[in-house]
Order: sequence, then C-alpha cells, then structure tokens
Amino acid sequence: MIKITNLGFNYGKVSVLKDITMTLEEGRIYGLLGENGVGKTTLLTLLAGLKDTLAGSIDVDGYRPYDRKPSFLTQVYYLPDEVPVPRRTAIGFARDNGQYWEKFSIEKFSEVMKVFEADENQRMDRMSYGQLKKAFISFALATNTRYMFLDEPTNGLDIPSKAQFRKAVSKYTSEESTLVISTHQVRDLEAIIDPIIILDRADVLLNASVQEITEKLYFDYSTAVNPDALYQELIPGGCIQVTPNPTGAESKVNIEALFNTVHQHKELIKEMFNK
Repeated sequence: MIKITNLGFNYGKVSVLKDITMTLEEGRIYGLLGENGVGKTTLLTLLAGLKDTLAGSIDVDGYRPYDRKPSFLTQVYYLPDEVPVPRRTAIGFARDNGQYWEKFSIEKFSEVMKVFEADENQRMDRMSYGQLKKAFISFALATNTRYMFLDEPTNGLDIPSKAQFRKAVSKYTSEESTLVISTHQVRDLEAIIDPIIILDRADVLLNASVQEITEKLYFDYSTAVNPDALYQELIPGGCIQVTPNPTGAESKVNIEALFNTVHQHKELIKEMFNK
C-alpha cells in the first residue's frame, strides 16, 4: 500500500504539489489525470524515489522511496514518457537490464512483444517512436514489479496499438501489482483504469473507484437538456450530461465528462466524495 501524507514539492520558488494526501491500494490500476503542470510526472518520480519530498511523506510498504534501498527498487518500475534509445536489439536490452529486477521474465517480455506485433530482434535505435514505446512497455510489464508507474504510455501508439496496450496490461498485470498510469489520452485507457485520480496542484480533487463514481454521479446520454446538470457537452445525436445521482441509477462513466465536471465543481465534488 502507498500512503501519501501532506506531500509538497517545489521547483525553486514554483510550487508544483502542495499538501497532497491519498492512499493507493494494491491490486489496482489507477488512472492519474490532471491539467498540464499540476505535477503528475513529478508525483510519479517521487513515488519511484527519483526525487525527494520537500514536505510531508510517502510510505510504500514501509519504505521511504528516496532512500532507494535495493529491496525497494526491485519492487518498483518507472517508465517515463521519453527514454534514451539504446543502440541494441530489444531482446538484448531486455536480457541485460532485466537482471536488476528479481522477478523479471524474459519469456513475458517476448510474449508482450508478440501481443504488440513487434520484432524483439530489431535494433531499438532503428525503431519508430511507436515501436520503441511497445518495447519499453513490454519491458515494464516483464519486470513483474509490485508497483509500476507509467507516464503517458500510449503517446505515439496508433489506434490498433492502443488496443494491444489495453490487452497487454489486462493480461500481464498480476492481481497483487499496483499500476499508476498518468495520461492525457483518457479514451485510450477508459476500459482498464479503476480507480480514477484527478489531481490539482494543491489538492486531490478525486480518488474514487468507477463504482463509487457511478453511485454518486449519473452520466446521461440523451437529447433532452437537464437544467440540473453539473456538466453538459454536445455530442452527435444529443449530449452527454453529468448530474448528481441521488437514486443510485446505473450509468457508464465518460472520463472526459467526469474530468470537466470535477474541474468546474471542485468543492462540490470533494464534498460529495469525502462524505
């Protein structure tokens, strides 16, 4: 379990994270959402121990990430959006670097590369950006770490590859692992992320499961305008509306509409979900 308490971080005089508190449970795939500049990437690097907190604390199963103890590092993998390109084949990169994670599986790496229809014997410095993404994602999943932090993993993937990504994450993530995926491409991950975190620079606006969200908010797809809607957006054939859900009626979450609702009604949403 990850416990974040009153976390703060600055770049010089610029505050990026301020008084962030939340708990991340094991066996979940968290979607980390937020506007540009709210500190999503910074939070992932703090969780991975690449930066130290300036205020508050992070506890990952009793470890302070920035201590970077070997027993902690073997349980954590962080995949940034941009990674230096090795001048070698993908399978060679995996064999050489996988040894640093005690549960790394070269067989799983090859299996995930097949899901992506990618060539593990191709030199990585000759791959397209999308092919490189596939190789690095395959390596990340093959580490079999307890905690995995992925920053914008679907950037650079075409439409078929995004479907392959969802399949790979669903099939090759163990039930004990906790994934935190930072993304702007919410539609790419709508089917696999649960719970959903919406981050603000000075607060966590939402940290809730899809079930909790649909119990308190109703996502209406219709042609009739509801004057009580918290958010409305025209779509082909009608509109998507988000309203409070006092009766607990079932609906399907639209993450983009959820995100916009939360940002337009920050205090109301926090009150609704912190009761």
